[in-house]
Amino acid sequence: MIYNDEEARKDAESIGMTVYYVFLLKKGPTWTPDETPEVNALQEAHLANYRRLAEMGKLVLTGPFLDSFQLSGEMRGMGVLRADSYEEAFELISTDPMVKANRLTFELHAWMIKKGMLP
Repeated sequence: MIYNDEEARKDAESIGMTVYYVFLLKKGPTWTPDETPEVNALQEAHLANYRRLAEMGKLVLTGPFLDSFQLSGEMRGMGVLRADSYEEAFELISTDPMVKANRLTFELHAWMIKKGMLP
């Protein structure tokens, strides 16, 4: 079975719900705990990309998992995107410089919630 985003969005709409897209960030194949000038520059680019997505009205919220950071766990953070489709949400999170550098990977999930719960 293949997920049908268009159908899911119509079903959500019919019951007063809406669809956002949740991304979960995990350590990628090039992740290391090292703090280098290159890693610091990549982190700045990562945050700048989030600011850009927020200014576009696409990034609703995001943040790191503090317990995972403290314990150096695999899960690094999450966010919520407002997009017109799963494909658009996938493209948006794929612009993350940390993802492009394979320092982070992501899972993306369509999330149905009541209209008006998020901005």
